[in-house]
Amino acid sequence: MTRFLLALIAILPLICSAEIYKWTDENGRVHFGDKPKDKDQAEQLSLKINSYESVSYESFTPTQGAKSKRVIMYSAAWCGYCKQARQYFRRNGISFVEYDIEKNQNARRAYDAIGGNGVPVILIGNKRLNGFNVADFQSIYP
Repeated sequence: MTRFLLALIAILPLICSAEIYKWTDENGRVHFGDKPKDKDQAEQLSLKINSYESVSYESFTPTQGAKSKRVIMYSAAWCGYCKQARQYFRRNGISFVEYDIEKNQNARRAYDAIGGNGVPVILIGNKRLNGFNVADFQSIYP
């Protein structure tokens, strides 16, 4: 029984991994998925950025002149938590600056400089929120 469990644990990552492809159809629409019509015409993507599954807090030293209520969010277009945060900010009239770390090299460098390893990363004054949910955001937003 132990050998079976060890073998299962060894092959589980192979079973659970999925390949993600990007392709354009005959109408010019871009698609993403794990089953393209023609693998030869699709580009296999390598995803490297994580989305935070739970929220954590950190203190950090803001750049000079950072305002205490200024909200900065490092995000990625595909991130569901980033979308939730964006919608919450807009719905509640919270001014924020968003930097997509996949589309903006300067944003990626700033994100790397603060030790980002998932999205969203939300900065408010000297507080940092890794991930997003309303209650945790409200607890650090002045």
